[in-house]
Amino acid sequence: MLKTESVCKMNEKILVVDDEKEIADLLELYLQNDGYIVYKCYNGTDALKCIEETALDLAVLDIMLPDIDGLKLCRKIRENFYYPVIMLTAKIEDRDKINGLTIGADDYITKPFNPLEVVARIKTQLRRYTRYNQLAPKQENEVREYDIRGLLINREYHKCFLYGKELPLTPIEFSILWYLCERQGVVVPSEELFEAVWGEKYFQNNNTVMAHIGRLREKMKENARHPKFIKTVWGVGYTIEK
Repeated sequence: MLKTESVCKMNEKILVVDDEKEIADLLELYLQNDGYIVYKCYNGTDALKCIEETALDLAVLDIMLPDIDGLKLCRKIRENFYYPVIMLTAKIEDRDKINGLTIGADDYITKPFNPLEVVARIKTQLRRYTRYNQLAPKQENEVREYDIRGLLINREYHKCFLYGKELPLTPIEFSILWYLCERQGVVVPSEELFEAVWGEKYFQNNNTVMAHIGRLREKMKENARHPKFIKTVWGVGYTIEK
């Protein structure tokens, strides 16, 4: 594992894992130029050690690695941490993307890519993660908490409880659930939910929202066919009924 810092220091520590040395080195260069501290690994074994020993702010993981694949690394991260994870892959099948998002990845980038796009995606994820970890400023008459049939979600402290037990949500999962709670009783289209949470333009056949909804239901121990909270309105979107 190689650690590098730029002259212009920032607090964010980013793990870059790719067995293609040229790609890892290129991302390292671009991230250094933006002031990030970069931990670079060419295999999953070194990456796992870095994950366990370093207080990271974000990880960029290639799926195809010679020893421990990126999906297993992502799953390992999600056992203890909620910082953003971006997956890199040469595969373009929806199934592979859904698998990555379902186990807790926040974003998915297909090779070949423009390194400037990767840096932009990293910045977006870090902004969301930073907002998630900060106490939101109070505004008059703004709703800070919802309590819906045993589901308690608090925006000020970014906490969510189901029947008194805290749910370990990632920033994106929290944002999805909050957005639906704010619009309880309204069917929210997938396109609207994606653009509100990810802040990007929605493209047809985007399964990102579906994968994250599935992950949320799994954490809430919801029956996918008969969910109590997040219901699917086929061909339209999702809703939390009143």
